[in-house]
Amino acid sequence: MAGESIAAADALTDALGADIGRLLTAEPDVRADADDSVHQMRVATRRLRSVLRSYKKLLDPDADNRMRTELAWLAGLLGVARDAEVRAGRFAALLDRYADPASAVFESTRDRLIRAERDRYAAAHGEILTALDSDRYRTMRRELKQWRTDPPLRESVAATAAGEMFESVLRKDRKRVRGLVRSEPTVAPAERVELLHDIRKSAKRLRYSCEAATAVLGDTAADLGKRAKHLQTVLGDHRDAVESYDALRARAAEAHAAGEDTTLFETLADAEDIAAGRCLAQYPAAAAAIDTA
Repeated sequence: MAGESIAAADALTDALGADIGRLLTAEPDVRADADDSVHQMRVATRRLRSVLRSYKKLLDPDADNRMRTELAWLAGLLGVARDAEVRAGRFAALLDRYADPASAVFESTRDRLIRAERDRYAAAHGEILTALDSDRYRTMRRELKQWRTDPPLRESVAATAAGEMFESVLRKDRKRVRGLVRSEPTVAPAERVELLHDIRKSAKRLRYSCEAATAVLGDTAADLGKRAKHLQTVLGDHRDAVESYDALRARAAEAHAAGEDTTLFETLADAEDIAAGRCLAQYPAAAAAIDTA
């Protein structure tokens, strides 16, 4: 069996240490509001939380639950800023493509879209800085530094081979994705968007567990992880387009209530609706690849 000569405790410690390192390394850049820094810290935080969830049977349950709760708190704060950042960038790209800067409605539309999201980002980034200076975060960071070399593993892990451990987790995470994918055709149209979001999250969890296992399982885990990442990306792009469409419709309603022309909002919303359809067309093949991997 692959990885049978490697101790599960050592392999999991290495995987967690790498993820913790990514999170801690991102903190100074977030404090400085460096480009893409919030995104990098959010990914590192969600990635570590996902790996802890996948490998929870190997960890002390109290310590694992406590850390996942703290990571969820941090990811939530980072998410507010990141979502505003993504929307501002997406709206700017849409305006560049579909709007005439000389038109009478360009400035008012841009203000409602881009400036509003940048204001939201600034406020959210301020909340992040407050959190990073809090006792709660300092306690979490101190514990994570200890986990880099000495995570709270169950005693039973010492007797488990790394290959056996990782293969078991990958089977479980892959089975979860398959189950959701196979249930998708049966749901009502109104429930489909949320189920696709659940499939995306499940694919992301599989991807991260594969990446944690690659050093032990090699190409088998790496290939499955790439397929999971592709499914995650396809559905992530779909989700971004859907959420952008909803935000544009909401901003259009605000503009209409203020007596403003909403024509440009409607043009941009139509473009996002088409983009969502293009992404969804890629879903069946991406989902099937998880079954055939």
